[in-house]
Amino acid sequence: MDSTHLVIAIDGPAGAGKSTVSKILSQKLGIRYLDTGAMYRAIGLRALREGVSTSDESGLVALVESSDISFGEGDPQPVFINGEDVTNLIRTPEVAQAASELSTHGQVRVAMVKRQQAMVAKGGVVLEGRDATTTIAPNATLKVYLTASLEERAKRRHLESKTKGMALDYISVRRDIEERDHRDITRDESPLTVAEDAHLLESAGLDPNGVADAIIALLG
Repeated sequence: MDSTHLVIAIDGPAGAGKSTVSKILSQKLGIRYLDTGAMYRAIGLRALREGVSTSDESGLVALVESSDISFGEGDPQPVFINGEDVTNLIRTPEVAQAASELSTHGQVRVAMVKRQQAMVAKGGVVLEGRDATTTIAPNATLKVYLTASLEERAKRRHLESKTKGMALDYISVRRDIEERDHRDITRDESPLTVAEDAHLLESAGLDPNGVADAIIALLG
């Protein structure tokens, strides 16, 4: 399979397994992995550090425009902002919350999408995010909407927090995901939705490799 121009776009709600599956696809197909969510988290980290409110749209846009976000090779994939390795720093609940809140602003998303589309234009990439198929890569070779029940997604995030030593309780994790779902679905700019030509894939009952293989099978 010639993956030079291949673009696989995966979106879906929080906790559906988009990141894990995308990383596996990247390895199996020999293409780049673009974690669009990590880009919002990087801005969220800067906002928290610099005291920029997640309700300050113009201030957040300024952060985006003054941020050089790049990725390295490895698992977990290294994430850099203005040369600083923030791979672990952007994976806290506080940063995730900030990223979710700032992503509701239209002008913030416009600024971020321009950067993401420039990366996608090079081809040979799998990207994931809550508007990957509808806004960032509407002309992707393959579009997948990956989903699972709220309970299933909360269980995964709860287990993930335990393995990282965060010890978050299940109820809090479930509530956080439910709130993020609501923000993603109801936001004015690029709300979470299923693209008309996207393949709906339920991840419950499948391990990440099984989901990745199912997606590869869709390539034909």
